[in-house]
Amino acid sequence: MQFRVGLSYIAVILAVLLLLNTYPLLVSEDLVFHSKATNLQSSVSVMVNALSGLSPLTEENVADAMAVAEEAGLSRILVTDSAGRVLYDTRETGSAVGNMALYTEIVQALLGYDAFSCTFRQGAFRSRASSPIMYQNQVIGAVYAYEYDTEQAALLLGLQDTLLRLSAVAGGLVLVLSLILSKALTHKIGLLLTAIRQVREGAYSHRADIRGRDEIAQIGHEFNSLTDRLQTTENARRRFVSDASHELKTPLAAIRLLSDSILQTENIDPETTKEFVTDIGREAERLSRITEDLLRLTRLDSGVLEPPAAVDILPVLEQVMRMMNLVAQEKGVDLTYSAGGDCAVLGTRDETHQVIYNLVDNAVKYSAIGGSVQVSLERVGELVVLTVADNGAGIPEADLPRIFERFYRVDKARSRAAGGTGLGLAIVSDTVKRRGGAVEAANRPGGGAVFTVRWPALERREDA
Repeated sequence: MQFRVGLSYIAVILAVLLLLNTYPLLVSEDLVFHSKATNLQSSVSVMVNALSGLSPLTEENVADAMAVAEEAGLSRILVTDSAGRVLYDTRETGSAVGNMALYTEIVQALLGYDAFSCTFRQGAFRSRASSPIMYQNQVIGAVYAYEYDTEQAALLLGLQDTLLRLSAVAGGLVLVLSLILSKALTHKIGLLLTAIRQVREGAYSHRADIRGRDEIAQIGHEFNSLTDRLQTTENARRRFVSDASHELKTPLAAIRLLSDSILQTENIDPETTKEFVTDIGREAERLSRITEDLLRLTRLDSGVLEPPAAVDILPVLEQVMRMMNLVAQEKGVDLTYSAGGDCAVLGTRDETHQVIYNLVDNAVKYSAIGGSVQVSLERVGELVVLTVADNGAGIPEADLPRIFERFYRVDKARSRAAGGTGLGLAIVSDTVKRRGGAVEAANRPGGGAVFTVRWPALERREDA
């Protein structure tokens, strides 16, 4: 991976350096071309003006008129007549006077057009320009100028050499820096990949040790936070499976023990058999309750909830109180309730019934004979508040933070004797929270415990 990252950096660097080495040279070359065209055509125009008054053109009068050509500083100047025959040539060796000169630029000039061309090769600028000589709107000849310039070519080559040297130094520095950065980047990515593989194998305690404040470090921090949550979830899952197994094992062991007693006892009397079968039925009911609670929690965890609707809590509360009054009377517990205000919430009737029933059932179960349970329902601002209070022994302060954990019991022996599954309060908490509410437990100053549930109130819409 580091190799691929390094190659990408090198490709970018080479592209930038190529641009830096070509663009300035191309711009400089174009500027020289434009300068050559302007200067050379200006010089040709001066010579054309000097010859335009001569008719006909002869070698003698052209030579006299071309005295200005000596000051132009050009490499070669040719003057031809209308047929292309050279009348004047500044080249001393190999003069073309008397010969036909049919250069492309001269042909274009004899046709009545100005012509210019310039090339840069072999360390020199080669410029050519020509213009027609006019007399009474007739082309009577042409002036051709040629310039061989090595000075500006040397300047351009020097600029190119300087750019190459600077590019080489800059490229080396950037290359070293890019390799360092790519190594640091790939090192962090490697640490993150190693951490991902470790967590994928189940090592939820592994953390990605990525330092810094860049994006990779932020991803590492987010990964560690996610791993913390995964570890917490995994610990809770393992504890839940262990607790569930333990809770299911207890009634199953009791059923097996009772059934073995019936089978292994000879001449067992009917009364004893009935007592054992009754106990088996109770354990089966308890096993059924645990299973139902586990299924309910599984549905809550999976997010499979019935579509919410407007629920008036007061009729649900009245139904629960009618059911629980018989249980309270059998135990000698005074169960009362009060309600007032518009107490509509968003949810379902079944889950609201479950919440109220679990809280009231717990309060009655753990109240002593002659105790009392008070239930109140009211609208407080934007909330619907349900409180269930008893005057029993209360909850130890150390157990209050964990009272809503699954299978958590304050007094395990007493809870099992009362028939509890250890899941009722967990179901209450999860159900309320998934509907946007909150539940809390506290001890009453005068003794006993109080559970408070708060739902977001639902405003009723009156038909117009």
